[in-house]
Amino acid sequence: MTTHLGLPIIPPKAPQRRASRRIRVGDVPVGGGSPVSVQTMTTTTTADVDATLRQIAEVTAAGCDIVRVAVPSRDDADALPAIVAKSPLPVVADIHFQPRYVFAAIDAGCAAVRVNPGNIKRFDDRVADIAKAASAAKVPIRIGVNAGSLDPRLLAKHGAATPEALVESALWECSLFEEHGFQDLKIAVKHHDPMTMVTANRLLAAACHYPLHLGVTEAGPAFQGAIKSAVAFGILLAEGIGDTIRVSLSAPPVEQVKAGTHILQSLGLRPRQLEIVSCPGCGRLQVDIHKLAAQVQAAFDGFPHPLRVAVMGCVVNGPGEAREADLGVSCGNGKGQIFVHGEVVRTVPEHRVVDTLVEEALRLTELPPPETSDPA
Repeated sequence: MTTHLGLPIIPPKAPQRRASRRIRVGDVPVGGGSPVSVQTMTTTTTADVDATLRQIAEVTAAGCDIVRVAVPSRDDADALPAIVAKSPLPVVADIHFQPRYVFAAIDAGCAAVRVNPGNIKRFDDRVADIAKAASAAKVPIRIGVNAGSLDPRLLAKHGAATPEALVESALWECSLFEEHGFQDLKIAVKHHDPMTMVTANRLLAAACHYPLHLGVTEAGPAFQGAIKSAVAFGILLAEGIGDTIRVSLSAPPVEQVKAGTHILQSLGLRPRQLEIVSCPGCGRLQVDIHKLAAQVQAAFDGFPHPLRVAVMGCVVNGPGEAREADLGVSCGNGKGQIFVHGEVVRTVPEHRVVDTLVEEALRLTELPPPETSDPA
């Protein structure tokens, strides 16, 4: 395949993946060379079945692969069967402190269970039973280590939540299950500092064969958190480390899924979807490029085809960038030149740019035009 200029299209080369054990979270394979999956966690009260299922439906539409729900109470545990029965995604039960909820989650048909080593002292005498029940149901266990809930003994030993402390905690927890012949484990070690998290996962990757879940915990609001997560994930995934990810933002779960999906697309680990390319702006502009780019992005929200759409407002780089995209516009003097596969197809007034781009996109993909209300 070639570009419109006759140059060969060279797809981005995906990094060579670390060899790891493969587990199955419901129908989603994790590890062992499987595609990197995107996860999130609901923010609803799990006992509110309808609200939780609505949120799961939203993240499913956004491209999520696996969803986790919190189970801090008996009411939440009692809601699991109804949620699992209707969820389009594999459901992971997130459990702290109460071993009995682990068994409730397994009985409810949850696809996996997450436990935290920082709270393992309450699980010590139940590990054998948990391993037996999980093994019989073919339910994997996720070992989730967070800097904020590290075992006090390890904090005292290492003096802080260092990468070494996080890794020691995770491997110690794994060993408890390994003693009972259970190895369907997945590990997540998280820290708010991206480089601490990177170092910890590098150490883990070298020390075990389990699949790794990547996350920068307490990453912060959407803008800051997405950057921190992208930095950490980009480093590790480029090294082949990481089998499933969650972008932990102080933002709705849908935004977490979108951020994770874009990170994987940028690394060539997930097929490219719609991409808006727009210039940052400068003194040469004759159009409000920020406003125009936002309008184009809104107009193309949910567009189901992998087009690259360029929104440019500069006579220096605009025509060239618009020409390189599948579809583009280069604006100036109140007008916009519309490019399709490198060729100018028409020039329209600035107020018609967004509608024209949508029309050309529909023509390119042979989709029916959007419904409009009857003015009569």
